[in-house]
Amino acid sequence: MSVDAVIRMPDEKNGVMLRGHPMVFLVTGENTRHTSMFDWTIPEGFATGLHVHRVQEETFYMLEGECEWWVGEKVVRATPGTYLFIPPGLAHNITNVSEKPARVLMTVSPAGHEHYFEELAKLAAQGSPDPKALAELRNRYDTDQLSTLTTRP
Repeated sequence: MSVDAVIRMPDEKNGVMLRGHPMVFLVTGENTRHTSMFDWTIPEGFATGLHVHRVQEETFYMLEGECEWWVGEKVVRATPGTYLFIPPGLAHNITNVSEKPARVLMTVSPAGHEHYFEELAKLAAQGSPDPKALAELRNRYDTDQLSTLTTRP
């Protein structure tokens, strides 16, 4: 782990492409023990499906666009400036409900979730990921998938 400050300039391309849109890695386990941070461009219509993390905490801050989060029993229509903190054990789903990409700043604690996105990008580059391979990947990275990749849980 580095002891230097992490400075990312806007023209740096550090991260992966997911569904043709960038997920920029701002801070990773290479830099810190505590959290990873991403600038995630979410494609229009994309949904994560309802899922839960056993250990990880996540935060999201909407920069652009409009997403719908199902968080426990709540539905949150997030627009720029909306902030969400999701503790471990709380089921949630993220859907870009607009007709254009949305952008969020996302943190995942503890650090290291960038490796999930690296592996996911490799699976996605092959076309529609094999559901068994995707489920195995999610399980290895503290994610229990509760529903398919749909808007509603």
